[in-house]
Amino acid sequence: MSHPTVALIAGLAFVLALAGCKPQSAEPDAEPDRVRLAEVGIVTLRAQAVVITEELPGRVVAWQTAEVRPQVSGIVQRRLFAEGSEVVEGASLYQIDPAPYNAAYDSAVATLQKAEAAVPGAQARFERYQHLVKQNAVSKQDFDDAVAALAQAKAEVATAKAAVEAARINLDYTTIKAPIGGRTDRSSLTPGALVTAGQTGLLTTIRTLDPIFVDVIQSSTNLLTRRHVIESGRLKVNGSHVAVKLKLENGAAYPLAGKLEFTEANVSASTGTVTLRAVFPNPQRLLLPGMYVRAVVEEGVAPGTFLVPQRAVSRNTKGEAIVMVLNKGGEAEERVLSVIRSVGNNWLVDAGAREGDRVIVEGTQYVRPGQKAVGAEVVIDQTTGEVLGKLPPPRRAAAPRAER
Repeated sequence: MSHPTVALIAGLAFVLALAGCKPQSAEPDAEPDRVRLAEVGIVTLRAQAVVITEELPGRVVAWQTAEVRPQVSGIVQRRLFAEGSEVVEGASLYQIDPAPYNAAYDSAVATLQKAEAAVPGAQARFERYQHLVKQNAVSKQDFDDAVAALAQAKAEVATAKAAVEAARINLDYTTIKAPIGGRTDRSSLTPGALVTAGQTGLLTTIRTLDPIFVDVIQSSTNLLTRRHVIESGRLKVNGSHVAVKLKLENGAAYPLAGKLEFTEANVSASTGTVTLRAVFPNPQRLLLPGMYVRAVVEEGVAPGTFLVPQRAVSRNTKGEAIVMVLNKGGEAEERVLSVIRSVGNNWLVDAGAREGDRVIVEGTQYVRPGQKAVGAEVVIDQTTGEVLGKLPPPRRAAAPRAER
């Protein structure tokens, strides 16, 4: 190899050695040697008037129920209604053979006519003796007998009239009528059956379905708590009208709202519950007696309160409800809340929270009181209580590269 070539190779090696000793330049996306602030999801609190509701179990009860029984004995000739149909009050349901009762009525009428026929003669005798006794033409005893005969004749007329009325009532009872309007059940007998007055067996049952009642069960503890909250002013009630909504057995919402009628003044000794009765319109007959439902009772309105997501609330060693909020300086601080009750996936708070508080609902594990954090407003799904679009965990600072 020639001398100039060796010199050229030696020069190139020296240049490469110098290049290898220089520190590598920082990459364009290299991070500075510092720790980034934690990123947390926040919800800004706003004071509002919150409608307080309570969901309670209940059963549907007919507005009116009538058990149809015969009031006279006899053979049923006809059934005059369609089973399961709607009937009006006074509609004919069954026809009992009226022949013996027609005869009894006619006999009573004849007895009345006979009694009425005896009255004029007794009246005339009384009037005649009344004048004669003043002239001493008849004895006082004869006059007394005339007075008694007239009174007896009138009494017999009254007795006969009562017998006629009783016979007429029994004759009317041969047509069994609906005591109330409503829907009929199936018939327990067919034409040709023998029925007796006052029998224990039912002929059918009629239930009034519009309107209809719903009996709701509430614990006495919750009832006392509600009264205490109302008396303390934390819950406002709009008059005596308490709105009630229903959820049906299949989970569907009943389309018509009802109202609370009354609360029983009795607590069950076995269950410790109180029965509340609500009334609902039922024009489509969708609600039937015996159905199990869930009643959403509107208890009142809590003014100037806050709804804090339950996912943001924890408990301290004293058992107090606490949340983490970001103050104006971006530092996390701990707050103790006064919780009234749960509302869906939120806690209803009347103390400890302020207008505009930025409550941390996502990422509380990355911050401690006094630490700074970066807050991003998020939206809470009110159905599930979950954050819509969860934030990723905070990124950590990259480790510095070592020089070569």
